Amino acid sequence: MPSELMGINITQGGAVALLTLVVLMVLTGRLVPRRTYDDLLKERDTWREAHTVSESARTSERAQTQELLELSRTSAHALQALPGTGLQDEKEVDVR
Repeated sequence: MPSELMGINITQGGAVALLTLVVLMVLTGRLVPRRTYDDLLKERDTWREAHTVSESARTSERAQTQELLELSRTSAHALQALPGTGLQDEKEVDVR
């Protein structure tokens, strides 16, 4: 096992090298307290659950939209099939 880490011989430094290594790991974010790690896991699970709920709602909404579109198409075909409906009857109505 090599005794060098980032070009520094750790066996020569002893406790000072170990302390420096721990401080560097904390400052770079490679070593975090367990409480922080647990909080991050809990937050990740919360967001994952929220995403799952959101996706199920989106799926339900998509199904409802498809059904409404089909009803709209049916209504449009029924209205177009009525006699006397055409472009000549369309006039802009003033609602004031």
